[in-house]
Amino acid sequence: MWFTTMILANLRRRPLRSALTISGVAIAVTAVVSLVGIARSFENTLLAIYQSRGVDLVVVRAGGVQRLGSVLDEKLADRVRQLPGVARVSPALAEVVSFEKLDLFGVLVRGLPLESFILEDVNVVAGRRLAPGDKRTVMLGAVIAKTLNAAVGQTIEVLPGKPCRVVGIFQSRNLFEDGSIIMPLKELQELMDRQGEVTALMVIADDKSKPGLDALAARISSLAPQLEVLRTRDYIETAIEVRLARAVAWLTSTIALLVGTVGMINTMLTAVFERTRELAILRAIGWRKGRIMKLILGESIVLGLAGAVIGILLAIVITQVLSRLPQAGRLVSGDISFGVILQGLWIALLVGLVGGLFPAVRAARLLPTEGLRHE
Repeated sequence: MWFTTMILANLRRRPLRSALTISGVAIAVTAVVSLVGIARSFENTLLAIYQSRGVDLVVVRAGGVQRLGSVLDEKLADRVRQLPGVARVSPALAEVVSFEKLDLFGVLVRGLPLESFILEDVNVVAGRRLAPGDKRTVMLGAVIAKTLNAAVGQTIEVLPGKPCRVVGIFQSRNLFEDGSIIMPLKELQELMDRQGEVTALMVIADDKSKPGLDALAARISSLAPQLEVLRTRDYIETAIEVRLARAVAWLTSTIALLVGTVGMINTMLTAVFERTRELAILRAIGWRKGRIMKLILGESIVLGLAGAVIGILLAIVITQVLSRLPQAGRLVSGDISFGVILQGLWIALLVGLVGGLFPAVRAARLLPTEGLRHE
């Protein structure tokens, strides 16, 4: 207890320097927790769209960099449906559109057959579902409907000069889905001049065991050249959009962590220099080198953990604010998993250890006589 009290007292003696060091660590932790948390939330949200419907396999065209660039023949769905082991199949066409007047970009539009199992559990909160015979009609997720300020009966231009009537608004437990637009498959194909094309086939298997899915994937792959059949998780994790989000998050976080670590080293080295006489006296009265190192490392770890607490709180506030902005609210849920928070704590602890290690070694090597020479 006395040792801990001494560590805290030493930090309080230099409040400005301690505050600046804590701020540097807090910024680094904020970057890690918020950016990595948002990237992971984005990935989990995409995955939940498929897992909530029981989708086991996703069929796309092999070799594509972007999943939305995949092109398959719509008739392939009928051939897959006839394979043994296939419970259900749904083709889907995905496109991304923008509403430039509202500074709204990257809105997902999904074209689905009206009999698709994806539409079965759609919770319509206003208007009605898509129906046979609908022409240029859409259903809007609750989030995108609010962002566009669109209601049932109004029209929106999915493409410039191509108005579509809103027949229903649906609400989902999935944020990404709530920010999307759904159209009848044939209508979206015609709108985008992609008749007979789909982006992917979503497959529900009878046998969900690994051997069963592997066998079914092999049977589907044999139907046509250049087919890639992926497990749902693999389909999301290998998507270029998800990988880019991860890479940008970690790249930015790494830069922030390096800055925070350098700041910690600088602070602790300065503290050791200023306290040369004090540390030398401690050595003279019997403190061992290990105890001196524990003192310096203890101070750096406390600074790191204090920065972690502030950084995590800032990250939570930032993600909550982003989730309420129209431009980001379709992608950012505002939730940060406990795993990411724990990751932030461990990183702050690592910054404290790495940032305090060299100054601690330097302090431990001080000789008692150095305190007499130090002014």
